[in-house]
Amino acid sequence: MNATGALGRYGEELAVRRLGEAGMATLARNWRCGRAGEIDIVARDGDTVVICEVKTRRGGGFEHPMAGVTPAKAERLRRLAQCWLERHGGPPPGGVRIDLVGVLLPRRGAPVVEHVRGVA
Repeated sequence: MNATGALGRYGEELAVRRLGEAGMATLARNWRCGRAGEIDIVARDGDTVVICEVKTRRGGGFEHPMAGVTPAKAERLRRLAQCWLERHGGPPPGGVRIDLVGVLLPRRGAPVVEHVRGVA
């Protein structure tokens, strides 16, 4: 695994932990739907399925992790959510939500993990 892959994996670990602290159960990680792409985390929040995109950045001159969800990325996440539902029995009673977890790793100090619900 390269440095970028390791950084992303670490960010996903922190995201899973944050979602768990919020009472969510992780259903899948790095779930792929053919050429449509990959969902970082699929979780359950009560009776809602949560499709979660994780963006991890090192502190410094890069954009904030939350800026990583462009309109094109949001559309891809919606397509992936539909693919998940088709393969797992349709929408649950609470529907589907797309969330974002941004992880910022400063040069010094603890990581900053921000969870935003309903981004797309």
